[in-house]
Amino acid sequence: MLRIALTPMLALGLLFMTSCSSVPATSTANSAAVNDLAPTGKLRAAINFGNPVLAAKDPASGEARGVSVDLSRELAHRLGVSLEMVTFTAAGKVVEAVKSGAWDIAFVAIDAARASDMDYTAPYVVIEGAYLVPNASTIMSNDQVDRDGIRVVVGAGSAYDLYLSRELKRAQIIRAPTSAEVVQTMVAQGRDVAAGVKQQLQADAARVPGVRLLPGRFMVINQAMATPKGRSAGAHYLDEFIEAMKASGFVADSLARHGIEGAMVAPPGR
Repeated sequence: MLRIALTPMLALGLLFMTSCSSVPATSTANSAAVNDLAPTGKLRAAINFGNPVLAAKDPASGEARGVSVDLSRELAHRLGVSLEMVTFTAAGKVVEAVKSGAWDIAFVAIDAARASDMDYTAPYVVIEGAYLVPNASTIMSNDQVDRDGIRVVVGAGSAYDLYLSRELKRAQIIRAPTSAEVVQTMVAQGRDVAAGVKQQLQADAARVPGVRLLPGRFMVINQAMATPKGRSAGAHYLDEFIEAMKASGFVADSLARHGIEGAMVAPPGR
């Protein structure tokens, strides 16, 4: 049998390598992630009730439910901290609140205009933006919306507001306080088009007489998790977390459990 004589220096080196290999490789990263994602000792998750695909209030109990709520609870569990849900009525208000440090994670549509204040994961859900018009409107397709004299109502600060502000060249944008008030504003003010989440507009079309949804979609919205800029360990952890939640079927199961139709689980990201 081959015997190797250990010099004091070699023995010290082997002892050092052994001690390092016994420490889990993720322990430091996870500790840094917890500090980034729960700097107050709890995970403050921004929940936007303005997007029914992501969150809603249970009609019986009034409690928050939806895929963003489920993901927040699972993340808090994995971090070993308590969860505090910070609720909002519109995506624009979520985005504004990052400047005051009101939340640690949020669920928002990816848009370059927001990237200066937050870091995104890859998308976890893909949803569609659609148009709704009065029954008497001469507009029959999405490509007929951007015309002189057409007034399009959007939720202030929403993904649709940001997108259409860049894309529409001739139509005028009218901003409602929240996405939930878009159709109400269109009808009350006699505007021409309402723009928003397809599922929200489908629900509005079912309850509001005299309106119809235009076929198809005018945009695809990539919904991601986000954390305030500068929390690199937390952002890296969220990247891995959201990929695991997609791959495991967690996101798909959550959408099905809450009866969400039309939204798709995003493909694997980076």
